[in-house]
Amino acid sequence: MSTPDVGDALNAAGPRRATRQRAAVADVLDRTDGFATAQQLHLLLVETGESVGLTTVYRSLHALASAGVVDAVPGPFGETLYRRCRRQREHHHHVVCTACGFTVEVDDLDAADWALARAAALGFTSVRPTIDVFGICPRCAA
Repeated sequence: MSTPDVGDALNAAGPRRATRQRAAVADVLDRTDGFATAQQLHLLLVETGESVGLTTVYRSLHALASAGVVDAVPGPFGETLYRRCRRQREHHHHVVCTACGFTVEVDDLDAADWALARAAALGFTSVRPTIDVFGICPRCAA
């Protein structure tokens, strides 16, 4: 998804403006391979000369996640991780390296099928399982 789509997604999601800061956050996410924390993204922005505060990065990420422009997942150490997924409007899951943030998007997991069946057995409807698996990628394990 390119930066112009950020404005469209924000406008479609309600009264959210497409600001320069939100575009800068989306751009840095485009250049990031895996999930990253708000602090990591802030550091990347500052290193590239972008004048944006950490609070603004958090607010921008929240707005972008609410608009469906980025995925936000709870990280293994309690911090939210953000990523501009390549397939925004398709339901998918993630396998994430906790060492380097490398991420693989996967369409289907047996666990998702189990979760859907279990939820249905319990009487739940409109279930959308979200599964994020964390571990160490082969590159970091070597």
